Amino acid sequence: MLAILKKEINSFFAAPIGYLVIAIFLLLNSLFLWLFKGEFNILDYGFADLSSFFLLSPWILIFLIPAVTMRSFSDEKKQGTLELLLTKPISHTHIVLGKYFGVFILILIALLPTLLYVYTVYQLGNTVGNLDLGSTVGSYFGLLFLVASYTSIGIFTSTLSNNQIVSFIIAVFLCFFFYIGFESVADYTSNDFIDQLGMSLHYKSMSRGVLDTRDIIYFLSITVLFIVLTKLTLNKEQK
Repeated sequence: MLAILKKEINSFFAAPIGYLVIAIFLLLNSLFLWLFKGEFNILDYGFADLSSFFLLSPWILIFLIPAVTMRSFSDEKKQGTLELLLTKPISHTHIVLGKYFGVFILILIALLPTLLYVYTVYQLGNTVGNLDLGSTVGSYFGLLFLVASYTSIGIFTSTLSNNQIVSFIIAVFLCFFFYIGFESVADYTSNDFIDQLGMSLHYKSMSRGVLDTRDIIYFLSITVLFIVLTKLTLNKEQK
């Protein structure tokens, strides 16, 4: 697995894609949070609060993560190297996990510079330090679990086609549906159970600073589900 992981990380930073992903994520967040006038602008909001960042980031990642994962297996299929990869003396689980953690670490690297936002807002408070650190830490944990789920969905969809654009579109749709789709259906049907199937409810719950085991189990279940589906798809490819 480590060999696959290193190969993925090296491929991201040997080409512009790794730097591009980090730059786009930070640029979009910075523009909306500090420059563009609107509801996301922290300076216009008037409070030492990072809720705008944690509200905006899931939507940016809905498109950014599928843009990274779409090449994971689609590119291998297109180039005809997937069959060779599957015949190597390494389990399909390790192949999937290697590619999965490669993308996860890349997004994690993109998130690290946003800690500067925390320091900036911490200093901007009318009283320095007037920032709800509990809520901020909980929101970061929620974002990490959201990234884990988005990545597993993207890795899975990359096995469905040798066309990267098709994989990207399917991944965006599934991420969008899991994040806000269930909530929309629940609002229409007034069904709380359906609402609990969506990521948004659990993400917002963690953003309050309360790490409920139900939320953690939910995100881990989604992540494991799509990793298992990815492995099953690869097993079919080898037959």
